[in-house]
Amino acid sequence: MNQTVIEFIEKGRAALVHDGAPPELQEGQALVETLYSGVTNGTERHALLTEHGFGGGFPGRHGYQHIGRVIDVRGEVLGLQAGDLVFCGDYIGHRGWQIVSDGSLVLPLKGDWPLPASALLGVAGVAIRAVRRMRVGIGANVWVVGQGPIGHFLGQCSRAAGAEVTVSDLLSNRLDAARRAGIETVLDASDPGVDETLAQLGPFDFIFDACSAPNLLDTVFARRLLAHGGCIGMMAVRREVTYPWGMLHAAEARIETSCHYDRGDLRALASLVRRGIVDMKPIISDILPISEAPGLYERLGAGDPNLIGIVFDWT
Repeated sequence: MNQTVIEFIEKGRAALVHDGAPPELQEGQALVETLYSGVTNGTERHALLTEHGFGGGFPGRHGYQHIGRVIDVRGEVLGLQAGDLVFCGDYIGHRGWQIVSDGSLVLPLKGDWPLPASALLGVAGVAIRAVRRMRVGIGANVWVVGQGPIGHFLGQCSRAAGAEVTVSDLLSNRLDAARRAGIETVLDASDPGVDETLAQLGPFDFIFDACSAPNLLDTVFARRLLAHGGCIGMMAVRREVTYPWGMLHAAEARIETSCHYDRGDLRALASLVRRGIVDMKPIISDILPISEAPGLYERLGAGDPNLIGIVFDWT
């Protein structure tokens, strides 16, 4: 069993650190050996570079996406048995093993699952929680601004809810991933005609900010892109949010945010993945052995535009 963990040891630098062997299990605990872990690009980059108030406590461990195999169980723990495949979504960083209990954020993975892509069920879980709690529904007109991991799955989950979905980004590889996932209206934000196209497609019932573009809310107001009674979902991390009062007042609109996910969100997501409605694979850009993690974080910290869906292989 791998006994290492990824630690952010100083600003901009990650290392593999020995984590020791698992302790003896207590009643009501299960030991899970990590097979794959997924990088949460935005959260981990912010923590690595101490952006937007994140991180700063070095060494630190960040991340919340593991696929693992149950090795041992003591008593009754979420119905788990040795040999079960599980997704673990607690915020513990990337590590070779973890001990889970009834209070852990665990989803048993029954049947066939796309591996290792399912290591990104966490970022997809963040997306489906936002879509559910902001009440995206059939016939809604949705614009997702930014196609990083969470933005990508906001598009897929909004479509699964019955919405008409438009996504945009500056990077061609992210736009290609959206097309592979079946999103029909995919816009290059660098296109000189994109503002006119958005005006024709809008107004939008839901606008998801998945990119932290500085002038996004001013643009939404100036171009009247938000529908009456609409919602702006602030998903990307910002230190603060300011907006033109008239953007919400005249439209009787709202701003909402959403954080993480729970077991109910994971179960809803699992149903969509099993039926092929949400596809975990199109976003995958890098599958790396865990030994290459320090170099990956150098690339992430430098803003490598080729990185989208990143999975570490611990096997």
